Amino acid sequence: MAREIISTGNEIAAMAAVDAGCTFFGGYPITPSSEVAHEMSRLLPKVGGKFIQMEDEIAGVLVTMGASVSGVKAMTATSGPGMALKSESFGLCFMWEAPLVCVDVMRGGPSTGLPTRVAQGDVTFAKNPTFGDVRFISVCPGNLEEAYTETVRAFNIAEKYMAQVFVLLDETIGHMTGKAMVPNKEDLEIINRKVYTGDKASYKPYGVGPDEPAVLNPFFQGYRYHVTGLHHGPTSSSTEDPEVCQALIERLLNKIDNHKADLESNEEYMMDDAEVCIISYGSASMSCKEAINKLRAEGIKAGLFRPITLWPSPDKRIKELGEKFKDKILVVELNMGQYAEEVERIIHRTPVKLNKANGRAIEPSAIVAKVKEL
Repeated sequence: MAREIISTGNEIAAMAAVDAGCTFFGGYPITPSSEVAHEMSRLLPKVGGKFIQMEDEIAGVLVTMGASVSGVKAMTATSGPGMALKSESFGLCFMWEAPLVCVDVMRGGPSTGLPTRVAQGDVTFAKNPTFGDVRFISVCPGNLEEAYTETVRAFNIAEKYMAQVFVLLDETIGHMTGKAMVPNKEDLEIINRKVYTGDKASYKPYGVGPDEPAVLNPFFQGYRYHVTGLHHGPTSSSTEDPEVCQALIERLLNKIDNHKADLESNEEYMMDDAEVCIISYGSASMSCKEAINKLRAEGIKAGLFRPITLWPSPDKRIKELGEKFKDKILVVELNMGQYAEEVERIIHRTPVKLNKANGRAIEPSAIVAKVKEL
């Protein structure tokens, strides 16, 4: 069953977080994500949760990490400049293995850029938002309904894999108001992190299999361990033992890499008989769908492949599309070709690109014209 709501993408994402069980939000206002925080400040007290606005973006993510290791589902929200400021903390969170959801409402950049305009400029940064060997997960809603369902899924992924998940909204979806049909709360699948219930003296939070996430019991409940950014062994104690350090990094990567099939989510629109493949995501994909309808009316069989999970990328499916469509692949995105670089890596040739980075949407007519060039 579904319910009808009329709201903005930012507000819907906040609603979804609370419905997914989030009871803590820490953050700092930044355009165009501020409405996420505002809505969380309104919703969380109603469910016994806590909202706190910190003095800056760095403090906002750090208190969220602290709430997470205390055992609650926690979220922060920001935009490009805030993502940059949180970079070191993201690396610390990755080493802790604290579940974290961060809604990133993308705007024009670099630097201050175009704060009130749309872009998809954080895509590459979201893949590797800190130094070192890391794996971060990014989901990218393509409409208002997915602002809800993908935020819920982000919490489920974070809890299941003790991972950090970015919900990559963009300014258009974040600020657009419209009707959305979203699941009833009682129909949601909700995943909660594992908890160790054995002998306290035998507890080893990082003593797990080679592709399994840590089991971090909530702080203050008698299971003693500490979280650290240093390399650490099964008991959480820091170490420079080369075998332990190597095994740690391999496990942190493997817990994502070995479960790509579980993380992957895509949409294929009119792809069954398509002769031209458009790859796009987020709000840009909405223009692509309108363009495809216009092209079909003119007898041109175009279709859309839309990755909903951007990272890890659906490389197996993109490779298949590369083999099928050869030189008739068009990547449409609101940056200068960030995801096109990933497509090129996978299919071993440069796809045709349609890009815009001036804060304005890509018009369906421009996509129609580009496809006709193919």
